[in-house]
Amino acid sequence: MAERMLHSGAKWLFRIRSFFGVIFLTFFFGIWSSVFLIGVFQAIGANAVSAFLIVSLIGILIAIALIEVYARLSYKFWKYEFTDSQLRIERGIIWKKYSNIPYQRMQNVDITRGIFARMLGFSTVNIQTAGYSMPTNGVGSMSEGYIPAVSMEEAEHIREFVIKKITKKKGSGL
Repeated sequence: MAERMLHSGAKWLFRIRSFFGVIFLTFFFGIWSSVFLIGVFQAIGANAVSAFLIVSLIGILIAIALIEVYARLSYKFWKYEFTDSQLRIERGIIWKKYSNIPYQRMQNVDITRGIFARMLGFSTVNIQTAGYSMPTNGVGSMSEGYIPAVSMEEAEHIREFVIKKITKKKGSGL
């Protein structure tokens, strides 16, 4: 298989994930910057209510822009490829992460479809390997072979492909 990109609906997945991070940053930095900016607007003659509205609008526009940039870049830089001997995953915007998972280490393939994924028409593929689990914000665990958004047909194709590779390797004897 050639190097593949995620389903286009993954942009929404990345937008939703980044929304919570941007809300935290906006709250943290927004308090300090809004005090400064409201003072600036009042100094040039604006009243407190209009200054607050202007600062809030600027903050919302910056947050939306940051979310959109993050979603598009995350989508662009997340790639996966099934080679003859392994699954290769490449992801990351600033700090790149490259994973190579040999078929010999793969044990199971799970396909999940959350509510947003079903609405947007994609699935998440989790390929479990021996002894690997990584916490994801306290909710369950993420597999080493985590592919967050592929079409439903592609997810089924991946599962069949990997299961064939797994059973072929395990069937070679003990």
